[in-house]
Amino acid sequence: MMSFEGSERDFLAGLFEAAVRAADPYHALLAHLPAKPKGRLVVVGAGKAASQMAAAFERAWGGPCDGLVVARHGPVETTLGIRVMTAAHPVPDEAGLRASEALLASVAGLTEDDLVVALISGGGSALLAAPPHGLTLEDEATLHRALLASGAPIAAMNLVRKYCSRIKGGRLAAAAFPARVISLVVSDVPGDDPALVASGPTVPFASTVADALAVLRDYRIELPQHLVDVIARSDAPDPSDPVFARNETHVIASARVSLEAAAQRAEAQGCHTVILSDAIEGEARDIGLMHAALAREIALKNRPFAKPVLLLSGGETTVTLGSSKGGKGGRNTEFLLSFALAIDGVAGIHALAADTDGIDGTEANAGAFANSLTARRLREHGVDARQTLLAHDAYTGFAAINDLFVPGPTGTNVNDFRAILIA
Repeated sequence: MMSFEGSERDFLAGLFEAAVRAADPYHALLAHLPAKPKGRLVVVGAGKAASQMAAAFERAWGGPCDGLVVARHGPVETTLGIRVMTAAHPVPDEAGLRASEALLASVAGLTEDDLVVALISGGGSALLAAPPHGLTLEDEATLHRALLASGAPIAAMNLVRKYCSRIKGGRLAAAAFPARVISLVVSDVPGDDPALVASGPTVPFASTVADALAVLRDYRIELPQHLVDVIARSDAPDPSDPVFARNETHVIASARVSLEAAAQRAEAQGCHTVILSDAIEGEARDIGLMHAALAREIALKNRPFAKPVLLLSGGETTVTLGSSKGGKGGRNTEFLLSFALAIDGVAGIHALAADTDGIDGTEANAGAFANSLTARRLREHGVDARQTLLAHDAYTGFAAINDLFVPGPTGTNVNDFRAILIA
């Protein structure tokens, strides 16, 4: 029998807290600290969790270390010897250009006795602006905007980014040669391929230019011809290149681990839990409909799982803007608005969808809550929920009924977190 205290909303928020705690950089790093090198130790990194990972590494290392990491504009953790620079996300800016140059300079001139520890987390693709020779920062920004509007999954987007950069696709690690590079990765990509997190600045991955051009074709991504031409004649580091032979890569936190932690917390409160998947991709509104269909089946027919039951899932959905400028919101609020419309009036369903970094899209919320009454409450507040969904403006809808989830930046990033309770 379920025995949680407080409301269903408190229960779901507690599961989010458990998921985020499982991805805490300090505890994740403790198990993967390298041995002290004979030469210098240089710490580099990039991503939404970069400053938190840097501070955690200093604490875990217990000795002097220096280096540079790049985080998103906004509050950052205080570090002792590791410098923190900030840049824009999700579209690159001038600060990201300066930060990328500083990162490349920080690993120049090292020896084979030196060690580079790379702290990598999601979001680094936008933070590391380093267009190849012949392109400008605005060209790279144009590429990012087109990719974000396309609805392409993160793996496909980062494959293209790899061919339009002087730092991604393993190039930062290649610049550090002959030093050894150990990459410690907090994964935000379905499947946890470390080469795809932040477009793999220190982890090369096998692909071809033809693969990148196929992404542009398959997702109908329109770019200026000069940008396509640069991608078409680009090359990228080969994972079998000897410069990477001594390197190591470890995924230290992921959606899988976080979902398992949330499941353990729910089970301890007497709630049977099913993890659907930690690698769900697709259009946010479509994934919302799929989850709603399953929730309705359980609520109305007690199958395929018996009530009460908690459904957990993770991964990274997408929002295809197309020609639309879009309103306020991100993929989690869009998922949840679609879900709420599809469970309208079906009693006993409660849900939370949120980004584990604490920011869904560009607003201050991580996501939102919904239940069987959400669609009705939106109507009562004069919100046309279907039109709001079409306008990609889910944030405005949930704000109108005070159902946004705003935990603040979490200091980690293991992608989407979805929890659906059928009571």
